[in-house]
Amino acid sequence: MFFVALITLLRHAPLPKEYQKRYIGHTNIEIDLKLTDLSLVKDLKLKDYDLVFSSDLKRCTQTLELLGFNFSIDSRLREVEFKDSFELKSFDEIEKMDIYEKKYLDSFLAWHEFICKESFSKFEQRVYSFIKELPKNKNILICSHGGTIKMMNSILNNEEYFSSPFNLKYLESVDIIIS
Repeated sequence: MFFVALITLLRHAPLPKEYQKRYIGHTNIEIDLKLTDLSLVKDLKLKDYDLVFSSDLKRCTQTLELLGFNFSIDSRLREVEFKDSFELKSFDEIEKMDIYEKKYLDSFLAWHEFICKESFSKFEQRVYSFIKELPKNKNILICSHGGTIKMMNSILNNEEYFSSPFNLKYLESVDIIIS
């Protein structure tokens, strides 16, 4: 039997300006309604989704509530977990820390190990465990975070995460057709 499904990956609405361009993993920050342009996602409301999923963090649940979707929450859709000393910091702030060394920028994995509490393999396994449970013949909307969406795109399209330039802006979405 031949199944075709649509998976739409949606990045949550914008955070307040003071939290943008920072490493924000599991901190539960609300979206900034003043910065939220719903015209960016008007086409999403026209699609007929069988299932809608959200990270359990407010920035995702608030986005879907704002769009009027009923959804299921799954904590596996959270952003990667950053180390406490880096959470909420900008790259410029991290670069000025005593423990920072330029060598961490030599490879993606070196940077990931330096900045993240959650190993790359655990992050990948967490996201993969969510994806493998998705039904194969449904149209699905998933609201999540930049790094998690990049990981889902990497898994679904069989692309290497490290070298992928894939990146969504706030309220940007991408459709992936699964057959």
